[in-house]
Amino acid sequence: MKDFKLWMITLTTFLIITKMVVTESQIPTTLDGPFKPVTHRLDPSLRKGSSDLPMDDPRIKRNVTSNFPEQIALAISSPTSVWVSWVTGDAQVGSNLTELDPSSVLSEVWYGKESGKYTSVAKGVSTVYSQLYPFKGLLNYTSGIIHHVRLKGLQPKTKYYYKCGDSSIPAMSGENVFETFPTPSPNSYPHRIAVIGDLGLTSNTTTTIDHLIQNDPSMILMVGDLSYANQYQTTGGKGVPCFSCAFPDAPIRETYQPRWDAWGRFMEPLTSRVPMMVIEGNHEIEPQVSGITFKSYLTRFAVPSVESGSKSNLYYSFNAGGVHFIMLGAYVDYNSTGAQYAWLKKDLDLVDRTVTPWLVAAWHPPWYNSYSSHYQEFECMRQEMEAILYQYGVDIIFSGHVHAYERMNRVYNYTLDPCGPVYIIVGDGGNIEQVDVDFADDPGKCPSAGDNTPEFGGVCHLNFSSGPAKGQFCWNRQPDWSAYRESSFGHGIIEVVNSTYALWTWHRNQDVYNEDSHGDQIYIVRQPELCSKTLKPIIVHAPSSLPSSPSLSKACCHHPSLLIFSLYSLLIGALSLSLSLPLSLMRSLGSCSFPRFKEVIDAKPYENCLVFSENLYSDCLLALEMYTFF
Repeated sequence: MKDFKLWMITLTTFLIITKMVVTESQIPTTLDGPFKPVTHRLDPSLRKGSSDLPMDDPRIKRNVTSNFPEQIALAISSPTSVWVSWVTGDAQVGSNLTELDPSSVLSEVWYGKESGKYTSVAKGVSTVYSQLYPFKGLLNYTSGIIHHVRLKGLQPKTKYYYKCGDSSIPAMSGENVFETFPTPSPNSYPHRIAVIGDLGLTSNTTTTIDHLIQNDPSMILMVGDLSYANQYQTTGGKGVPCFSCAFPDAPIRETYQPRWDAWGRFMEPLTSRVPMMVIEGNHEIEPQVSGITFKSYLTRFAVPSVESGSKSNLYYSFNAGGVHFIMLGAYVDYNSTGAQYAWLKKDLDLVDRTVTPWLVAAWHPPWYNSYSSHYQEFECMRQEMEAILYQYGVDIIFSGHVHAYERMNRVYNYTLDPCGPVYIIVGDGGNIEQVDVDFADDPGKCPSAGDNTPEFGGVCHLNFSSGPAKGQFCWNRQPDWSAYRESSFGHGIIEVVNSTYALWTWHRNQDVYNEDSHGDQIYIVRQPELCSKTLKPIIVHAPSSLPSSPSLSKACCHHPSLLIFSLYSLLIGALSLSLSLPLSLMRSLGSCSFPRFKEVIDAKPYENCLVFSENLYSDCLLALEMYTFF
């Protein structure tokens, strides 16, 4: 009777899980594409935008005194090091200003592996910057003291507790905590990576960040246009959706620098524990005296440019587990004869896809975009750089700039291509300029030749030379390379499952209170055997542990063949309750290593178990026997 009850429990559990798997099998994969284009226009019940937060809002007011740290932020330096940045002292706005002395306050970080026990101390550098305007009536700005400290020799997948500041005053921050990433490996990936762009500091921004925090990311990829400080006159006041419209007599595009401080305070609860990797957008240009640009951006943010061999903070690269990220600058020379292109070629040559199988690139303005806004704006950059990214097999490309969401089918040179990257636009963070709602294929909405002139680089607008839009500047319907587009604010989350599967989910702001609701979701699947003929050979690996997100189990059931294999393995997991099979086997079979196990079994049954790590080798053999028997 006892055995019968146990078997009934096992069978019931299996049937429930089977129903869950079948229900969840609706998530498409890029293997199912190219997809028929889908458009969702702005929900008429939603507003196109919202107002900027006032400077006295509690979330952005300064709440520390004197030389105590604020605006604390983390950034990845290398697999074993992290940047910690913060600001101390009082920023100033006025006509005749005296900069603070950076040497007056130390830059220290105390850190350790236990709360309250700081076994190491690191020291760094500090600086200030000024934003100056040689025009009557415009106010200047000089910053507080900006500190950057690099923590070196960190252990992977380890929690570190830290304080920052000056212990001699003393003026130290409260305790914060972060966790380092796993060592670059085809079996190890960050838990979740959030992707946002064109954020600003509005009521919509707060919804975006609140929603993002709920999704518990381990890293943030910020694809440009951060604070929108340049939507104000230097005297401050109310931010505006259109600077030139509101201030037509301004002698220069002004920028109210205290908004940068406000933005840093607003983001601190997140960035003090989760590293944020940034790339510049057009709103970071901020021209001032003598043609100086990007002063605030370059001073405030620490990025691993030196670590990645770049001579500019406007482009760099880094690893996060088994993902290699390339951050490109669209507002600095991108020609194939320039320094950035030479650095990119060298960086791509150094990528080892057996260690970091995933290759992800990001920059601010999109190359593929079917909205009227910024349509073909950076066509020159595409013509210079697209071929090399395609040649080296870049998997995913993130951009912002367009204030809406769009995901492309795999595309290269405006042609559907199964080996092309998946381009995704996430410029929908919630900024003051409002959501984009017009599409270039809408009647009367195709931009003219003089529209969408980039703030950097040339104009290379072209008519299509083939396909349904041959001879035209715009399509008369949603382009074939545009898979899904929607006018809404939100953010994205990418969860890398293994060396070939990654789950991409776009979360709309209006879904913040609806559990398990989202706007777009797809598994992006790499096909190295199809698309890497000119690259280094790729060794197939299986993840060594169960992915931490329950939703990742869905990768195992995107096709009927894998669904069968998945259901079988779930049954094995259930049987292990009564047969006491090894826990390691249950974990390996219960994870999204199914596609990898199945590829091994179907190819060379026993020999290929050797590709797995030692602790999974015996499990692989046992799984093979069970699969063959089944």
